[in-house]
Amino acid sequence: MTEPQIILTPSAARRVAWIAERQAKPAILRLAVDGGGCAGFTYKFELASAPEADDQVAETDGVRLVVDPMSLELVRGSAVDFVEDLGGAAFKVTNPNAQSGCGCGSSFSV
Repeated sequence: MTEPQIILTPSAARRVAWIAERQAKPAILRLAVDGGGCAGFTYKFELASAPEADDQVAETDGVRLVVDPMSLELVRGSAVDFVEDLGGAAFKVTNPNAQSGCGCGSSFSV
């Protein structure tokens, strides 16, 4: 059995399902990596209508996380979680490839 390329935690899956239900969309979260942010790259999340043919797909509790091949190279081995704390609530990527990040937690460098 091979290691998963990316993981969606149960907490994140519950949140995606909740958002998707309210927007009457499929429970599919797309994670993409864009250039920019204060550390070089930034994570971008959005609901997707369906996976693309070359997407990597991870599934947890019936909710799918999809990542395009270029973004996957930067987030391979990561876990996508949903956290709530005094600073607010957000999806959080624990990325073993990131050499540094920023205070906001939404950008990183490799």
